Amino acid sequence: MADTLVKKSVWIIVGDGWAYDIGFGGLDHVLASGADVNILVLDTEVYSNTGGQMSKATPRGAVAKFAAAGKKLGKKDLARMAMTYEHVYVANVAMGARDEHTLKAFIEAERYEGPSLIIAYSHCIAHGIDMTAGMQIQKDAVMCGYWPLFRYNPQLFKEGKNPLVLDSPDPKIPLKDYAYKGNRFKMLVKSNPEEARRLIQLAQEDVLRRWQTYQAMAQAGSEVPAAVDQPAKS
Repeated sequence: MADTLVKKSVWIIVGDGWAYDIGFGGLDHVLASGADVNILVLDTEVYSNTGGQMSKATPRGAVAKFAAAGKKLGKKDLARMAMTYEHVYVANVAMGARDEHTLKAFIEAERYEGPSLIIAYSHCIAHGIDMTAGMQIQKDAVMCGYWPLFRYNPQLFKEGKNPLVLDSPDPKIPLKDYAYKGNRFKMLVKSNPEEARRLIQLAQEDVLRRWQTYQAMAQAGSEVPAAVDQPAKS
């Protein structure tokens, strides 16, 4: 009888406050379990539902509640942390930048027999932007390298291939061309110009360092060791 039933598609949809911060322990447990579930993180980079408080997803230099003088440290790299398990499908997507890439990631995540994590750029009113320009801002986030598009598919291990595919081009514009379209960065320019310059420079370095890290990972040779088998499903 069970063979005739439709396979369940299980999706867990969460925000960055839960995934990066207060619910990270639960997220990590699910990813480590090997369970065949899909997790979609709508990453607004703040606690949007409770008024725009800083989360561990908030980027360096952005102003938010509990970070009125600009966040001093960089954003947590949740995707790279998930990759260390080597049995988790991971994708970074931005529908406004490349909708076909987003669709491809969802299809691959659904087909993958194991845990998957899709982190989706989600523009938000808390960013202090013109919300009608949200899709263009997503494009800018990708063009400056702040939001690299990639897919990490452990299935490629079985083919002796690098599981990480970097799907966005090299950065073509400076971070500030993207960042200063939103008041979350511009507010600090008005209140403390010197600190704003310092933090945006550090944030630019964060972007380039992260980009170079992912680029090096994606360009690694195809002769990669096979991942450890997933735990048996109960």
